Amino acid sequence: MTLDDIIAQHHNQVLARIQAAAKRAGRPVDAVGLIAVSKQQPVAAIRAAYRAGQRAFGESYLQEALTKQAQLTDLTDIEWHFIGRIQSNKTRQIAAHFDWVHGLADPGHARRLSEQRPVGRSPLNVCLQVNLSGETTKGGVAPEALGPLLEHCRALPGLCVRGLMTLPAPSEDEATQRRPFRQLRELRDRFATPDCPLEVLSMGMSDDLEAAILEGATLVRIGSAIFGARLG
Repeated sequence: MTLDDIIAQHHNQVLARIQAAAKRAGRPVDAVGLIAVSKQQPVAAIRAAYRAGQRAFGESYLQEALTKQAQLTDLTDIEWHFIGRIQSNKTRQIAAHFDWVHGLADPGHARRLSEQRPVGRSPLNVCLQVNLSGETTKGGVAPEALGPLLEHCRALPGLCVRGLMTLPAPSEDEATQRRPFRQLRELRDRFATPDCPLEVLSMGMSDDLEAAILEGATLVRIGSAIFGARLG
């Protein structure tokens, strides 16, 4: 099988899992979007996923992402999502080269991203990251700090707060997997307003996407189930 065949097959399998989970949750099959996490994957793999119909891609390492973007300028409808840790000295390039940021948790980073969003571009879509496990190795704000961060970000003209994101501790048990996803949904319900509905819940990866969708995920971030191990 060619690289195109392998990735197309994997992509279809992931879409089938998403649709099955949505049906199980009683949600429309198109209620959940897919971000293909292409960090540490070669450009050829991204092109293969694109040919399979994928348009949203997630990258965690800025310089690697910029190199790929420069080689993929012919694919004009790709949507780039930054899903890595944000560093202050990299906010200008993130603001200039990405459509979405999923791990925003620092008011200073939010201000810089807003100020550095290029003139003429639509506001940068952002998901605020909440740390529900208390793990110091995970990014995100504590639940009790979400309100002030949300208020701060909503006031910034270069940002559009679209929703919330979390990265829970791994578990093989579905009930345990569902708990933090449920907590994030409940936080969204608490803070959503008519003019800021927080309609996006960015949660769920290759090993727990079903649990995330059962609790309301609208975007799942899938890497290994599409690309497998690093392909090059």
